[in-house]
Amino acid sequence: MATVMPSYPGTEASTVNTANHRTRTPGAAAPGGTAAGFTLLELAIVLAVIGLIISAVTVGRDLYRNAQYQRISSTFVQGWQIAYDTYTANTGVVPGDAPSDPGGEINGDGSALCNGTDDALLNTFLAAGVELPEGRAEGQNDRYVYQDSNGNPQEVQVCFRTVEWAVPGSSVDNYVTRERNVMVIRDLTPSLARHLDAGIDGKADARFGRFREDSEADSTGTTGVAWSVDDRMAYGDSTATAEDEDQVTVVTAYYRMNR
Repeated sequence: MATVMPSYPGTEASTVNTANHRTRTPGAAAPGGTAAGFTLLELAIVLAVIGLIISAVTVGRDLYRNAQYQRISSTFVQGWQIAYDTYTANTGVVPGDAPSDPGGEINGDGSALCNGTDDALLNTFLAAGVELPEGRAEGQNDRYVYQDSNGNPQEVQVCFRTVEWAVPGSSVDNYVTRERNVMVIRDLTPSLARHLDAGIDGKADARFGRFREDSEADSTGTTGVAWSVDDRMAYGDSTATAEDEDQVTVVTAYYRMNR
């Protein structure tokens, strides 16, 4: 629309086309009712913001999971190791062994001491005056709930038993098996198993050290091995998938006790 400007002495009337001075917000309808699109710069800014949000969510999720792993390590696993050491100090025998005729094995015969329907594990420690570690809930101190890398719930559980354990033999690169008392830690996701292994042994190796995968504990091989599964595998599977919503597969580990 043209606007006529008033004239003054010595000047001439002028017209200003105000149509070219109109402003438009991004995405607003253009003159004539036609919807206008975003510019490349606007799209780039939007994509950058979305990328920052996704990165922040991913970092936050990783920080939360690592904090969970640290609590399981320091409060739960190490808590049960301290409880075991306290039991042996109080009673002079390992859990379940007979003080009158000790054999040095869990339950006296090496069998698993778990917390079944009879609460055998918890009652054994409580009877010796041992304070139980923090667990899932009162009466469920042998287990701990956490989330896997896909955000699905998992539950780790401990028992004690006597197993065959590979130890150095009489020469370099020679290994033999001996009976050792261990904490059995079931239903560990691979990333949690590696986290505990690195914290206890200084590096993640399924064959060597005090913390081992159950299938490697008695191996007399001379080279270290990686844990047999990883977080790309779905629960109960040993083949990597790309399904982020699947519950992650789990593994059992043995943690050798001091006695």
